[in-house]
Amino acid sequence: MENIVIGGGCFWCLEAVYQLVDGVTEVESGYTNGEIENPTYRQVCEGDSGHVEVVKITFDPAKISLEKIFEIFWVIHDPTTLNRQGNDSGTQYRSGIYFQNELEKKIGMASKELYQSSFTNPIITEIVPLKHFYKAENYHQNYYRDNPNASYCAYVVKSKVDKYLKKFTQ
Repeated sequence: MENIVIGGGCFWCLEAVYQLVDGVTEVESGYTNGEIENPTYRQVCEGDSGHVEVVKITFDPAKISLEKIFEIFWVIHDPTTLNRQGNDSGTQYRSGIYFQNELEKKIGMASKELYQSSFTNPIITEIVPLKHFYKAENYHQNYYRDNPNASYCAYVVKSKVDKYLKKFTQ
């Protein structure tokens, strides 16, 4: 098994999508690359911790490639908006690929270059080393599965899930 950490807005959206992907064995919502050890959701939402809402995706490379994981990433969020996804704004919502080795960096950079032609505006996704990963509080894990009728899930998360389903499962 391998894993990669990515951020593309609210972690609930990314988690919900990647839980549907064949070959992905686990998705954990969390925080990365900030200055506070073991941050809380409140600290991250205050916007001055430096942390990003992310997911750590564990996958079987025999079933899904890192390139495919990145393809899904580029499709389900807008990597051209700085510190914003929809109505969610703040540095904690920035788009990022957080690599653990040079191969992940190389694949991430190549993927970014490949998908730039899909967007009018430049991709501003940061591709930087993963400093650490802190798992988010338990109530953030499996959020969409556990709360599908919550208004944020029904309108925001579901739209990302639908986008994934339309593009990758039909």
